[in-house]
Amino acid sequence: MALGTELRSIAGLLPVSMVDWEGKLATLLFLRGCNMRCPYCHNPELVLSAGIGRLSWAEVGGQLREKKGWIDGVVITGGEPTIDPELEEIVARVRSEGLGIKLDTNGTRPAVLRKLLSEGALDYVALDIKAPFDRYEAVARVADMAGPVRESIAALVESGVEHEFRTTVVPGFFEPNELIDVAKELGEAGGSRYFIQQFNPGTVLDEALSAVRPFPSGLLEAAAESCSEFLPTKARGKL
Repeated sequence: MALGTELRSIAGLLPVSMVDWEGKLATLLFLRGCNMRCPYCHNPELVLSAGIGRLSWAEVGGQLREKKGWIDGVVITGGEPTIDPELEEIVARVRSEGLGIKLDTNGTRPAVLRKLLSEGALDYVALDIKAPFDRYEAVARVADMAGPVRESIAALVESGVEHEFRTTVVPGFFEPNELIDVAKELGEAGGSRYFIQQFNPGTVLDEALSAVRPFPSGLLEAAAESCSEFLPTKARGKL
């Protein structure tokens, strides 16, 4: 695939982040579009792709070259990057700049993830676990997602690529005690790390959730301690 100079997919760029790839300075590339409709999504403009501009590769590549020597790599996030037909080419372009790549994904396209992993294209993957596996449809608002997510978990663990699993815990959607069953399954699969993320009621897809108060920090810290029985787990975010 040849992208030329214009990209249909890259909607935004954050030149430097210290928090999106642990231990590294990274540039973030935001891809448009998502195959889920989680009400608490904090990037609704990317999910709905309404009024989002497009960046030329000249601009993106220029930014990456300008930061060379300062950044350690690039985080490709969204939206959901694996639904984008340009993802592989974007990955190749970033690689051609000599930079490492972290991919943020919801895990619903295991074939895409497996291909990138098998090609050695990814250095780190963060895979979101959106809900208890028996309630994925209720949270993601689309059917038949739990199976593909489980396939992606297996592919990621088998690849040996550094990774993390993470869950944003939203009152009314995911109770802290339900995290233990998820952690148990991830641990049995051979997962490396699990992060329990605090809900941020700022800009969300469903505006009604902006009035929801996050769980107290103590509950998430206690849940992380319980989950640590199955794999290393930490609470993360503004607790």
